[in-house]
Amino acid sequence: MSIRIKGDRAIKTPTGLSTRPTPSKVRAAVFNILQSRIYGANWLDICAGSGAMGAEALVRGANRVVGIELSAITCRIIKENWQKVANSEQIVQVIKGDAVKILPKLQPQFFDLVYFDPPYQSDLYQPVLKALSPLLTDDAIVIAECDRLRPLPDVMDSLVCSDRRQYGQTTLTFYKLSS
Repeated sequence: MSIRIKGDRAIKTPTGLSTRPTPSKVRAAVFNILQSRIYGANWLDICAGSGAMGAEALVRGANRVVGIELSAITCRIIKENWQKVANSEQIVQVIKGDAVKILPKLQPQFFDLVYFDPPYQSDLYQPVLKALSPLLTDDAIVIAECDRLRPLPDVMDSLVCSDRRQYGQTTLTFYKLSS
């Protein structure tokens, strides 16, 4: 199966039900909201799945895109997708492993934009969101995708909710560093 990103480019998606690609309506909404911030940004895609969000960021001019995903097969697909859409000056990195263990190892890298889309029923939300602060620029935006029936808290360690949007069963919670 494949999905389309900006410019009508097709990218591969992993087979089976182990990944749940972000619906195109949600992807479009995210990139409409972030449009003026993507060019030149450093993007972190946690629980990257098909890599569609990172691919969209690359197509829209992100400088660097780093993805974290647990499945080795999925990591290969993400890397292939990102190399397909990235230009020669963009940096892409796909890391296989547990996001909670990998995040502290990413220092001293800094990210302007973070997209976090774990399996909705997972216990990853709190430990991942709490681990992000040292990796964020001062004006970074973290977007966590979750099920609308399991909303995330307004405050998560040093992150504070700045916006919340609902698209069908999906809720996007936007966080910024507290002042």
